[in-house]
Amino acid sequence: MRNQVEFEVYGSYALFTDPITKMGGEKLSYQVPTYQALKGMLESVYWKPTILWIIDEVRVMNPIKMEAKGIRPISYNKNENTLANYTYLKNVRYQVKAHFIFNPHRPDLDYDRNEHKHHNIAKRCIKAGGRRDVFLGVRECPAYVEPCEFGEGEGYYDKYGSIHLGTMVHGLNYPDETGKNMLEARLWNPVMKDGYINFIRPDQCDLVRPISKLTPKSFQKENLQSVEELDGEITN
Repeated sequence: MRNQVEFEVYGSYALFTDPITKMGGEKLSYQVPTYQALKGMLESVYWKPTILWIIDEVRVMNPIKMEAKGIRPISYNKNENTLANYTYLKNVRYQVKAHFIFNPHRPDLDYDRNEHKHHNIAKRCIKAGGRRDVFLGVRECPAYVEPCEFGEGEGYYDKYGSIHLGTMVHGLNYPDETGKNMLEARLWNPVMKDGYINFIRPDQCDLVRPISKLTPKSFQKENLQSVEELDGEITN
């Protein structure tokens, strides 16, 4: 596929929070990363408002294991100790395949629609491990990124069969990606087959729920760094 990138992301712990478990302040991770979590990782590696990353597929390489930890969250408004149990995924490794398209809802950025440029910078950023810090769901779970050939190597769930993962959050619809002044949540019912999850595109999600009104941020050409300056951050 044009503009395609392939990379591996791994770390000691991950927390892709099931929002239902946030109500009581104790977080429980989904068994696999969400579309939005993988998109966020890739945007940490390389992002420009001109492009939209589309996650095509993820491959779960390691067995799904969980570990509960006692956490003391920061109380910003009250001077008290708060105790909670967070359930993390342990020793995770994923192969990811994705591509980008130009954002059709940002005509103000037409001048930056250079397909070859963005694709090559993205590949260099993956090779460098990313431009910004990459996390596996939450900040206390740092991730490491490196290029790979999607499907290579032996995975734990090879020839394992199908695993139905129930209803999960697919991702969020932001105004600058949809053209609507509304933040929305998408839901779907994924199935992992032999360790692979094929993601449907955001516009193919039938279960969409509004969250709040939101307007997109405006970008002007003079406010963006030049390509040469950005590229220098990677090469230096």
